[in-house]
Amino acid sequence: MRKITEIIIHCTATPAGRDVTAKDVTAWHRERGFRTIGYHYLVGLRGNVEKGRPEHETGAHCKGHNAGSIGVAYVGGLNAAGQPADTRTETQKMALKRLVADLRQRYPGASVHGHREFAAKACPCFDAGKEYGQ
Repeated sequence: MRKITEIIIHCTATPAGRDVTAKDVTAWHRERGFRTIGYHYLVGLRGNVEKGRPEHETGAHCKGHNAGSIGVAYVGGLNAAGQPADTRTETQKMALKRLVADLRQRYPGASVHGHREFAAKACPCFDAGKEYGQ
């Protein structure tokens, strides 16, 4: 098993309310030349958590940090004007909280970060470390 030291939170950069599945993200990532979806988990609009890459596989979600991290994305991240925004539904917030707590329990000492900490992006449009790092 890989040594997991980071949990990195992303958004799909899709408009608020647009339903997106792991199958959709897999197709997008394959179009970009990935073998499959780059994230390990995807949290849907209704709080459903879909598995992406198996945790034992290195993700493809954060350059320079993939080897020791788990990638989690929530569906959304853009407002109606196409600008970055925290569009999480209440059920997404609760599902993310549960998922990150579970991952932190299974990977003690793993820190929580937003993708924006490692790339010049707004993703995930909120301070993931502050919200889920405790």
